[in-house]
Amino acid sequence: MVPRRQPGATPVRLALAGTAISAALFGYLQAVMILDDAALGRMRFWTVGSLASGSNSTIAQVLPFLVAGSLLALALARPLNAMAMGDDTAKALGANLNRTRALSMLAATVLCGAATAACGPIIFVGLMVPHVVRSFTGPDQRWILPYAAVLSPVLLLGADVIGRIVARPAELQVGIVTAILGGPVFILLVRRRRTAQL
Repeated sequence: MVPRRQPGATPVRLALAGTAISAALFGYLQAVMILDDAALGRMRFWTVGSLASGSNSTIAQVLPFLVAGSLLALALARPLNAMAMGDDTAKALGANLNRTRALSMLAATVLCGAATAACGPIIFVGLMVPHVVRSFTGPDQRWILPYAAVLSPVLLLGADVIGRIVARPAELQVGIVTAILGGPVFILLVRRRRTAQL
């Protein structure tokens, strides 16, 4: 008798598992916030993305992850350039596609996780800056990655200053400012891409 084969990780199963885990963690988070007023206040600022909660201890905790993720991303610039020309060309140039994809996901996860842990989910920075950098460096990742690493904090600092000036004497969280700035940029990028496809 042939043993019945168990189905693997299908998209539906992965989506259901992700939904279940998200619901369980959200319930735990809500319980912590209800029981601890201080945690509720910190969570409110963290959810919208703010630089106000940053401290030297926070920087010390996330700095190793930021350094490791940045070095890994910079090391992948050359194989990413090869993959941009297509899988067949990348293989001909000696790029290991599976390893490059896996390490790229690892670098992005480490960098985004460390930044989010420190300041909260500040959106659109990773969308706006690389496209601006690409406009004057071209598609070479060896230039895009270093410039983006320098200009992303500049954008973040500028958004934080705008938030402090606009809402004086209060403060508009930097995550809200980047969302307001990033929305039109995202729409512009989508319109340009659609125009290029016509």
